[in-house]
Amino acid sequence: MWKEENNQLKRSFQFDDFVGAFAFMTRVAFAAEKMNHHPKWSNVFNKVEVTLFTHDANDCITDKDRKLSKEIDKIYEN
Repeated sequence: MWKEENNQLKRSFQFDDFVGAFAFMTRVAFAAEKMNHHPKWSNVFNKVEVTLFTHDANDCITDKDRKLSKEIDKIYEN
């Protein structure tokens, strides 16, 4: 579940292993590039932390972030 915190959307994702986490990040990277909106994220072994906010909107949450979060959820569920 996405949490709104300090004008940012945040969510953690956990996978069985590093390969699963990396595959997820790869799929998200293609979706983000297509939307021209890129996440701030980190990966340690099987965990991916994602933070979304829009630099052009004074680092606040915009529709771009909400749309990308929905796309990320779809990728995670598949």
